[in-house]
Amino acid sequence: MVHTCVVAGCRNRRTPGTALSFYRFPRDPERKQRWIAAVNRKGWVPNEGSRLCSTHFISGKQVKNPRSPDYVPSVFTSATLSPNIKEANAFEPYDKQEAQVEAANALLFLQGQGRFNEGHSHNQCQGEPESTSSCLNSDDERKDAEGTEEIVSESENESNEEEPPRNSFTKSVIYEAKVNALRKENMKLKESLEKMSLTEASFKNDPEKVQFYTGLPNYFVFETVMWLLVPHMKGDKNAKLSNFQQLLLTLMRLRLDLRNQDLAYRFGVKVSTVTRTVHRIINIMFTTLVPTAVFWPSRVELRKNLPEAVKCTHPDCAVIIDCFTVSLEKAVSIDTHRQGARAIREVNTSSPQPAFISELKYVIGVAPQGAVMFVSRGAPGNVSDKTLVESCGFLHKLLPGDVVLAERDFEIKDLVGAHRAELTITSSELHETDRSNQNPRDEASLAATERMNVYRHVERVIQMVKKRYSMLTGPVESAFTVVDRSTNVTTFDKMVQVACALNNLCISAVPLD
Repeated sequence: MVHTCVVAGCRNRRTPGTALSFYRFPRDPERKQRWIAAVNRKGWVPNEGSRLCSTHFISGKQVKNPRSPDYVPSVFTSATLSPNIKEANAFEPYDKQEAQVEAANALLFLQGQGRFNEGHSHNQCQGEPESTSSCLNSDDERKDAEGTEEIVSESENESNEEEPPRNSFTKSVIYEAKVNALRKENMKLKESLEKMSLTEASFKNDPEKVQFYTGLPNYFVFETVMWLLVPHMKGDKNAKLSNFQQLLLTLMRLRLDLRNQDLAYRFGVKVSTVTRTVHRIINIMFTTLVPTAVFWPSRVELRKNLPEAVKCTHPDCAVIIDCFTVSLEKAVSIDTHRQGARAIREVNTSSPQPAFISELKYVIGVAPQGAVMFVSRGAPGNVSDKTLVESCGFLHKLLPGDVVLAERDFEIKDLVGAHRAELTITSSELHETDRSNQNPRDEASLAATERMNVYRHVERVIQMVKKRYSMLTGPVESAFTVVDRSTNVTTFDKMVQVACALNNLCISAVPLD
């Protein structure tokens, strides 16, 4: 059966191959009455064969939800209007044109290109005969005090209707000005949107943006990291984010310590997608980037580019050592974090009850130039520094004659000495510097000043590594403290290693005074 839309003026019909849908009037009395009122056919009542086509709904189909705008048809642009409505609407374009013409005349007048009212009236009188007679009549009757304003307004209306060339010129001026204004506004909106967006194009020529969101110095380094990871990122066929977005999201998690819900809003995905992406990219970076970026260089390479402040006082300096702790968002059982076997045995022997940890402790070794050389796995925060250094494998990296600098005493001088190396505490040297500065002309004061420079350098190197990626300051979410069975390493331990590897990619050897 062929159905035709019942809306007046709508010629849509159900024919073979058409994509339109035709709906019968609802059975609900209230909704049916609202449909009849929307159709607006006086005295008309629908029957069983009456149909309404889908073009009269905003979304192209009816919706049975009363809160939806398509619960009742509302699009009737093709409907035939009544004569009274047509007559009223016919004057709207004319009024708009008049307003545009007046605005254009005012603009041209201000620019020195407009015409005065007298010249405007004179041009009107040079038009067609009807216009001329109206002008003459208006001149004769202008002497009469009554009806003056009415006649002049009639003359102006007639002249406006009879001068299409001038109207078309002013219209073109107005339209051109509007188009130029819209173009400028569009360009400004595009620029502002580009700055706010997290697209690849917005990062390419904006090193400050790259550094703020990722911690990397420029887009070239970011692109290099992505180039290393892309061959290992092809396995996930259901990834809703591009390779660029996956890496950017993970670096923003490390750099700014943004919560997963925040990142989900920024990238338009679910929280579960953010969590899965962070874990996946961290695993890839841990296996590919960390081994190539975090390593203990040879003694020759260490001494080749040794900073002057360190070279003068400690030419055999091999590493700067420090310990830092990170708090946990929620205390976890010691069994769920099996890192640092000797440290855990120490905790278990001292406490018969099941141990819980509220923070993690790490040993970090930094080259004098600022590159991270060694990072331990996380151990319970109540483990002593000496026990952690002894069990993490740091001592096995030392060679005879190496000098280890530290801000404070770790009580490991005997452990370092057992490997025929030397531990120097820069804070004690600082006190000696203060005493030597009492005689500024003495040679000892110059050496003391150099030791102070060493102390400040060590302090800056350690703080740089800690503060570059905010996530390392904690607190750590419980989801990142679970041990990965395949590698026996927690996700947060991997994050610490990855953050140190990214730090080594930055062109940022700490400057000396």
